Amino acid sequence: MDFSTINWLAVIVCVVISMVSGALWYNPKTFFNAWWQVVGGGREQPGTENMGVTWGLTILSSFVQAVAVTFMINAMGSATAGSGALTGFMLWLGFIAPTFLVNKLFAGHGFKIWAIEAGNHLINFLLFGAILAVWR
Repeated sequence: MDFSTINWLAVIVCVVISMVSGALWYNPKTFFNAWWQVVGGGREQPGTENMGVTWGLTILSSFVQAVAVTFMINAMGSATAGSGALTGFMLWLGFIAPTFLVNKLFAGHGFKIWAIEAGNHLINFLLFGAILAVWR
């Protein structure tokens, strides 16, 4: 792993994109209400308790994902938006989708919640792959 091959500006752009896509994906006008109805456990909608930690770890997680996708893009030799998106898709399909599916099923959340959560990550991984392959 050669960290000197990473375009850090592209990684930061991917983090920002993941925050924007998450805000749109989990907006009350899109999937938030359906998601919160199942995972909220009867609690009120999230307030300010520990939100600094939640957002900090969310940003850190997106950063780590973008760096990992960069390494895979480099290892796979992806040099076009299409090949980068395919790399992102395969990472999602191989790691994110099945892990989330098992977790959601055993938590009793079902397929719908899996589709909502994994769908957001699919969008991010496709965009990460396309951006990071082209913008080296």
